[in-house]
Parts: sequence; structure tokens; C-alpha cells
Amino acid sequence: MYLEHITSPEDVRALPASALPALAKEIRTGIIESSAVVGGHIGSNLSVVELTIALHRVFTTPRDKVVFDVSHQTYAHKMLTGRASAFLDPARYEEVSGFSSPAESEHDLFAMGHTSTSVSLACGLVTARDLAGEKYDVVAVIGDGSLSGGLAFEGLDNAAELGSGLIIVVNDNEWSIAPNHGGIYRNLAELRATRGASEHNVFRALGLDYRYLENGHDIAALEDALRDLRGTDRPVVLHIHTKKGQGFAPAEADPESWHHAVPFDLATGEPTGASSGEDYAQITAAYLSERMAADKSVVTVSAATPYIMGFTPELRERAGAQFVDVGIAEEHAVTYVTGLARGGARPVLGIYGTFLQRAYDELWHDLCLNAVPAVILVFGASAFGTTDATHLGFYDIAMLGDMPGLPYLAPTCREEYLDMLDWALVQTNGPVAIRVPVASVESRPDFERVESYSSGSEVVRRGSEVALLALGDLFPLGEKIADTLAASGIRATLVNPRLATTVNESLLGRLAARHRVIVTLEDGILDGGFGERCARALATDSVRVLCYGLPRAFPDRYDPTELLASCGMTVEGVVADVKRLITR
Repeated sequence: MYLEHITSPEDVRALPASALPALAKEIRTGIIESSAVVGGHIGSNLSVVELTIALHRVFTTPRDKVVFDVSHQTYAHKMLTGRASAFLDPARYEEVSGFSSPAESEHDLFAMGHTSTSVSLACGLVTARDLAGEKYDVVAVIGDGSLSGGLAFEGLDNAAELGSGLIIVVNDNEWSIAPNHGGIYRNLAELRATRGASEHNVFRALGLDYRYLENGHDIAALEDALRDLRGTDRPVVLHIHTKKGQGFAPAEADPESWHHAVPFDLATGEPTGASSGEDYAQITAAYLSERMAADKSVVTVSAATPYIMGFTPELRERAGAQFVDVGIAEEHAVTYVTGLARGGARPVLGIYGTFLQRAYDELWHDLCLNAVPAVILVFGASAFGTTDATHLGFYDIAMLGDMPGLPYLAPTCREEYLDMLDWALVQTNGPVAIRVPVASVESRPDFERVESYSSGSEVVRRGSEVALLALGDLFPLGEKIADTLAASGIRATLVNPRLATTVNESLLGRLAARHRVIVTLEDGILDGGFGERCARALATDSVRVLCYGLPRAFPDRYDPTELLASCGMTVEGVVADVKRLITR
């Protein structure tokens, strides 16, 4: 076995060419077997195995700089830079991040998990190199749908103006997370069909030199192409054609499902330990499919992640023009739905909280400033969402709290979520965002329905001494705390705030007059969060306020329960804190 003896790229360069096919096979086996246990990005990583081997045989990192975009394509890179054991030894499977991490290795230049950044980062490295009078190669590896992101266009535009050496490898596996969308991908298809000879060439039009390699899995051809470009004095694109999921039949047959896989059975490919119950993706898809069938003005929009809303290829086909995937282009998605709404459509944009951050300006300047009735469904915005430092989604409340005229709803259960969707799609006062629950599907069929969710909270239980305001996913925790307090003879008032960024000052005033302690619970960051807004509103009252939330930090691959516990958000912790304050 070659891989277990590779401790650095020097070992890769020392291998004879005859050993490289076996090395590639070992890397693929490591990717597949480790992902079967802990999950991972399979399709994208399998497509760049040969490219990564070639890069490390031609260039000398860390002196030469290689920047991988999105960085969920770095599994092979990690194996060849001293971290193979994290993919070969089951006891060490979770030692390394699924993304680039300078904390792990000098061969990783940036911590990154969002798309379309590599060319801009590489442009900065090139300028810094030239200013320092140094000589080394800078390589940006971009693909897997990243070219549709606005930042990629900005980086390519700037690269053409550098007047210096930069190598941009476009890994064209014909896919994003889902199928690619947009004019640039039509041009890539034309370039593939003509083996790079088409007169229509977006890269040449920008002023970049261009080369094409059809077989992106031919290590010898890759090495030759990269050696030809080593030491280049101008920006050049090397466009290589690869296959997403190469070498693993299930991923080749279904690239969308295997972009990122949960743990699965190696023999069958079926997920292991998967919940058989209903989830919010399925709930959302069923609801929106029915609404679109009944109302042609309802349009569902995705930014390359249709699966978060449960929209399978079959459901997307059934929806026709009423389902639009704009590709990896979150900024465009927000401004696009603004235009849809102004034109009389009723758009619903489903987007991950961590990617919504990329569209901050468009939310503020386009959507909210124009006060159009679009609906934003924010997925994964919770401590229970994605736990990699690169993909944290729990900064959403503080971010959206800055947006004028944007109510941000936090439903506590299936029934309330659907009722909020009903209201959001018929109201005309402006945009509405909904923080889709993440932790689990709760059911509260007797929740208090209202005519409008633009203001107001639900008082679920009435008590004295202490009031608990438990937001969204943490409402079940609030119920458990209230139950435990009741067992100690303390009847707590329990409130479902419903609005994550708007404080119900009238209710808070009443609570302050009748309770000694008010507790807020949220799984967003404390700074600028829901609790902080409540505390500010209560600043002149004599009531004590306890705010529980998450730290302003970048926890990486954390356990959600442990993170909440470290912030005091356990039944025992909150009850103890409340009792201390009450007995003072």
C-alpha cells in the first residue's frame, strides 16, 4: 500500500509513474470507506483524485500555493499532505475537517467552505508575491459549480488585469450540488464538445489564456499540462473535464444525492441510522408543491440546494417553470426574488443560513428597501445545523435583526410552521423570513393561531416568579425547564416568542410587572440576538433577566448538545440559575 507511507508531497513526487493508478485507487477507497462511516462529500472529491496527485507532483507546496474551491474537494489533498491516517484508520476518521484548514497543515492556506473564493484569494497571493519580488506558482482550483457565484466572476475579471502569472484550473465535472444552471455552463458544454476549440470562449473573452484537457482523470496528461504552465508569466485557465463520483458507481449514477452523503452501507449504498420520520424538507416540498399547483403565481427558488426544501428531480420537473434553481448564486437569488415579487409573483426562496450570509447587501438594499412580499425560508439556522466552523448557521438572528421591515419568524412545531407559511404567502406588507426548525419535527396541534404573525407572542403556560421565553428549536427545552421548576413548586410562565428579531415590548412589560426573573433561550449567538433585545427593552424594569445563547465564535465539528451545555442551556443548569436568583 502506497498511501499509508505518504507523509508529505515529497513522497508523492518520489513515486514512479507506474504506481500512480494504484495510489489513485487507494485514495478513492479511503474516501468511500471513511465517508461510509462518518459521512462526507463523496462525488466532488472522487472527481479530483488524479488532479490532486498531478498537482502535488508538479508543484512544491507550501512554497507554491494551491487554493482549492470550495475546499470540499480537499480529501485527496489532505491524504497526500500527511493526513492519510484520518481516512484510513477508523479510530481517526474525524480527526480532520472536511474542509481546508490552516490549523491542520501548512499546505492548507485558508479556512474556507463557501464557494467561488479561490480565484480572488489567488489574485491576492499573486499580488503579494510580486510585491515581495518572489518567484513561485499560484494555482486556483475552481469548479463543482463554483463558477456561477458572483465572486468567481469578479475574481476572473481581476485575474485578467494582473499582468502576472496565475494558473486557474477549472474542474468541469458538469455538476454543481445539483445540475448546473446558467449561461457560463452552456459555454463550458460547448467547449467540451469542441475540445476547447469553440470560438465562443468566456475565458478568452475576459482576456485570459486558455488550455483544454478532455480526460481529467489521466494523471500523465494532467502532469504534462501543468508542467507546461509552471512558471507562467500571465494568467491562464486550464479547463479539465472530469466525472463527478468517478470510480464509485452509485455516485456516478446519481451525482446529486452523492454530493454529500450521510453514513451509508458500503454493500448497498443505503443510508445507515437514517430517520424514517417526516422532516421539514419533506413538509416544505409537500406544502409548496400543493400551493404551486393551485396558484401559478407561487414560484419556489433555490440557490443550488433544492434538496433542503425536499424538491427531488421529479418534484422539480413537475413544478416546471414555477421551480427555479439559479445555481450557486445567493446574491442573485435574493435580488431575483425581489424582482419576481415586484412583478406580481409570490416567490419563496429556500436557502441555508450559512449561505444567506453571502447575500447580506442584497437582503438590505434590494429586498427590504423595496419592501416586496417575498418569503425567505432559512434552513440550518440552529446549533443543530451544520457543525463545521466553515458552515455555521446560527449567526442568522443577529444578521437579520439589522434588516428594516423584515419579520423573522421562529416556529416551534409543524403546525405553526405551515400556518406561518400560509400567512407569509398572502400578506402584502413586505418580505418575511422564517427560521425553519432543525432539531426535530414537533407537533402542537393546539397552538394558538393568529391572523397576523407580524407581531405578538404565544403565552403557552401562565405562572409567576419566572417567565421563560423559548425561541423556535429551543421551545421543547423551555417546556422541560418549566416542568422541572413546577416539580419544585415554581409555576413558570412559558412563552413562544414567535418573532426572533422583534421584541414584544407590551408583553415584556406585563411579564416584568408579574415576575421576578425573565429567561430567554435561543440557539443563535447572544451578541445582537433575541435575548439581548429583550434585555435592552427591560433595562428600566426591576426584573432580573437571564439570557442564554451561543458564543460569538467559530466552534468546529461540535456536538450540539455539548455546545448548548457549555453555554448553560441544560434543564439542570437553567433551573439552578433561576433558583439562585429567586432566593436572593
